Amino acid sequence: MSEITIDAKLDCTGLLCPMPVVKTKKALKPLEIGQTLEMISTDAGATPDMQAWSRQTGHDLLSAEELDGGVYRFVIRKTH
Repeated sequence: MSEITIDAKLDCTGLLCPMPVVKTKKALKPLEIGQTLEMISTDAGATPDMQAWSRQTGHDLLSAEELDGGVYRFVIRKTH
C-alpha cells in the first residue's frame, strides 16, 4: 500500500464534541476533490463521531487510529 499524501492538517486537541467535526467540515471546504486532511484530536468520542460524519457526508475516512497518550489521528479524503 502506498503512503497517503497529506494536503492539509488540522489540530483539534483539547476540543470536545462537536467541535472536531465542525472544524473538520470547515477545513475540507477549501480543499480540492481528492485532497486529504489530517485531523488530530484528544476527544475519545472523536472516533465514532468521525465514522458517523463520514457515512453521512460521503467523504472518505481513510484512517482512524489512536496514537500514544490519548491522541487520535484521522485522515479524510474530500470526495465532493
